[in-house]
Amino acid sequence: MNPPERDAHFVQSLERGLAVIRAFDAQRPELTLSEVARHCDLTRAAARRFLLTLADLGYVRTDGRLFRLTPRVLELGYAYLSSLSLPEVASPHLERLVEEVHESSSMSVLDGDDIVYVARVPMARIMTVAINVGTRFPAYATSMGRVLLAALPDKALEEYLDRVELHRLAPRTTTSPDALRAELFRVRAQGYAIVDQELEGGLRAVAAPVRDKAGATVAAINVSSHASRSSMEKIRRELVPKLRAAAARIEADLRVS
Repeated sequence: MNPPERDAHFVQSLERGLAVIRAFDAQRPELTLSEVARHCDLTRAAARRFLLTLADLGYVRTDGRLFRLTPRVLELGYAYLSSLSLPEVASPHLERLVEEVHESSSMSVLDGDDIVYVARVPMARIMTVAINVGTRFPAYATSMGRVLLAALPDKALEEYLDRVELHRLAPRTTTSPDALRAELFRVRAQGYAIVDQELEGGLRAVAAPVRDKAGATVAAINVSSHASRSSMEKIRRELVPKLRAAAARIEADLRVS
């Protein structure tokens, strides 16, 4: 497959430098030069130049063989988070919601085809993967992702469904674009999304949109619970009203923030 055509302003070296940073994650906190080159589809010489430049700038450190990120990379996200009023506005309402339902609650925004967590109030760890601010998941398999996808204009939603690869992340993951489309239309109509063990077995979550003063969906909040504690009936009967009330309180604060 040929790479997509880029506009004249596009700086490919910047794209590759960011790809080198993104090569490191929780599963790969340390990488060799060869591993970075392979993961980013770079020559060893190019990977070496990027890594040493990042080391000179303080974003990477090395013992001569292994490379790893430094805490300075947090600066790259801090400018965004510090300018975003949503987490600050939402956090007290998420805390109140957690006290009411005794389950974890989070807020996320859509970034490309993923959701990114921008606020979280945990109750108890119910997933094998730790969730923190900055954690990313594929939008299609999450309740918050479906709320955010359902809010897209029809053209943007169809473009997403045409390009997304629906991997089976758990036995119940929806992998049919047609089935996902139907579910997103249902979410759009009812105003909330429930995902039953599609991201991870045993995990159920329900999400609702958070809209700005113009009525545009800018984020989603959720409540997540283990399936053994929350039946689908309980989620609809008890969690949905409290979740939507919390979203309404956040929206009210956003209008005056």
